Amino acid sequence: MPGAEALFWAFCTSENAVMLVDGDGRMTHANPAAIALAARALPGEAPGQLLRLLPPEAREIARETGRWAGEISVADGIVIEIILHRGERNGVAQCIVTFDDVSLRNARQIELQQRHDELQAAHRRLAGAQEQLLQSEKMASIGLLAAGVAHEINNPIGYVHSNLGTLQEYIGALFALIECHEAALQSDDPAAMREEVLARRERLDIDFILGDLPNLMAESREGIERVTKIVQDLKEFSHVGGGEEMRPSDLHKGLESTLNIVWNDLKYKVRVEKHYGELPLVECHLSEINQVLMSLLINAGQSIENRGSIDIATGAENGEAWISIADTGCGIAPEALQRIFDPFYTTKPIGRGTGLGLAIAYRIVAKHHGRIEVSSQPGVGSTFRVVLPVVQPAQSAGAQPVA
Repeated sequence: MPGAEALFWAFCTSENAVMLVDGDGRMTHANPAAIALAARALPGEAPGQLLRLLPPEAREIARETGRWAGEISVADGIVIEIILHRGERNGVAQCIVTFDDVSLRNARQIELQQRHDELQAAHRRLAGAQEQLLQSEKMASIGLLAAGVAHEINNPIGYVHSNLGTLQEYIGALFALIECHEAALQSDDPAAMREEVLARRERLDIDFILGDLPNLMAESREGIERVTKIVQDLKEFSHVGGGEEMRPSDLHKGLESTLNIVWNDLKYKVRVEKHYGELPLVECHLSEINQVLMSLLINAGQSIENRGSIDIATGAENGEAWISIADTGCGIAPEALQRIFDPFYTTKPIGRGTGLGLAIAYRIVAKHHGRIEVSSQPGVGSTFRVVLPVVQPAQSAGAQPVA
């Protein structure tokens, strides 16, 4: 029969190991591929011994469902995938069993899994190194500003300390007057000591003290509040928040706190002009955005040699919020403008820049699904524009954040 001959030819020439099995589980035929596999997997055994690799439940499952499949490990690390098909013809049970050596495939899968695990571990190490680099650059930036921050703190602390000395003198004078009043009240004739009390009051200059005390207290409170604000801004700025979720944040508040930190580095040569627009709360890591703003403000200040101005503008449109920082400094040459976000690239003299500030700023903004736009003209100045989405795409669309 031509059809039977074709089937027998396909059976014999198939690259897959195939056996025909009768209803009693005995092999009736095995193709050359099955014989070769048996010789490799079960040396010295007859090809039919491959059937003993089938677990007891295999035939039961095949009897009920018509099919059973599984993988069996044999000697020398060989793994064989076995598929048992069972059917009936004219009331006679017939089975066909295919055997496939999947050792290499499994080895490749194990190797791929190991490589995947290694890549994940490397990614975690890289993420940790990036976070450490980010924090190191942040601390280095604060270190460069440490003298200015210390001055900003020492100045109000100095006059508060001086005011406390003056206040101590005032308290001594007031206590002296109180004692004089107490002595007069305890005397037999308090009215007779009226002149002495008035003279003591005039000698102690109580009227001046009463007029100066409110100003003294207000000035001291202002100084303490100034120090408290600087410390709070430093605490917020140095906060490590990379592992936290992005939260709706007030960019104006972050901008003001960052200005407060860098102000001593700017105030002697820069006039800062603010043109704030309406800004919604923006989903971000505010401490990281503050670092971006600090890098831009420091760079703007350092680009101005003698006197100049920095214009800060904010606004929102089309679901995005933006902050623009424009300076009247030396500007950036066109050939340098193409590389300013490259790690370790800097146009500053040795010792004044690490070349990481703008590179890290770029990475932070990219992680926030935003962008930094730059325009500059040598001798005229530069403008950096930070654009951020108001709502992070990762949270609104359910996607994973970009690392």
